[in-house]
Amino acid sequence: MSLKGIVWRRFKKNKLAVIGAAVILALIFTAVAAPVISPYPPTRIDVNHVLSPPSWRHPFGTDELGRDVLARMIWGSRVSMSVGFIAMGIAVLIGIVVGAAAGFYGGMADTLLMRFVDVMLAFPSFVLILAVIAILQPSIFTIMAVIGVTGWMDVARLVRAEFLGLKQRDFVLAAKSAGAGSFRLMFREILPNALSPVFVAATFGVGGAILIEASLSFLGIGVQPPNPSWGNILTSGKNNIETAWWLSLYPGLAILITVLSYNLVGEALRDALDPRLWESQGRGED
Repeated sequence: MSLKGIVWRRFKKNKLAVIGAAVILALIFTAVAAPVISPYPPTRIDVNHVLSPPSWRHPFGTDELGRDVLARMIWGSRVSMSVGFIAMGIAVLIGIVVGAAAGFYGGMADTLLMRFVDVMLAFPSFVLILAVIAILQPSIFTIMAVIGVTGWMDVARLVRAEFLGLKQRDFVLAAKSAGAGSFRLMFREILPNALSPVFVAATFGVGGAILIEASLSFLGIGVQPPNPSWGNILTSGKNNIETAWWLSLYPGLAILITVLSYNLVGEALRDALDPRLWESQGRGED
């Protein structure tokens, strides 16, 4: 059985992870199809239905301006998915470059780069993000960039560890003796074999980025109204907690289920990609 087959077979044995993957796919579809499936425009104001409870007309109720909460939740999923994937894409790109350079070259380059990673890790990430967002103009693009630029350190450490273990392997030495340059050795020979832990870290990171974006929007320094975000819907819920429970319940559940789904998928990928578990439980159970 191929490596992909083994990983898939082990992954699908984890039923919770499969459910989590289905939830993620449903969220991605919702984000992409938001203009089609949204029952109303997310900024449409209906003064005749202010803070209306859930009903057939408004299944998730309305907010203090009469905007449909279901429509805002659907469009908010687009914000959450965009922030999660793009922010982690930035973080993975930076982490791969830094980790590959540190692990491949070693010596002083490794020491300097890893000390820089240690300095970045010394700052609480959320506090660092708050400080940067407070200086810059809050926007979805700023949030994506800041989360990505402050979230690459774990990826860099994982990639460095993989490079340290792989750069002395026979296939790398053979490519080097054949005249391959540093760039080819790093990104064509070693990197494809070092990506397994990166996939796992990125999966966890997407859920973390979504949670950070929701927290920033809840605090009023993330996605700014009238643009919908699960976080700023929660802010409306906080301001109307005694009269409009639905403004807190639905976005809170959406954040909980989304982050939980990514964590379940990340844990299942980690187990499925770990060769040590193959040996302890029978390689691929062939």
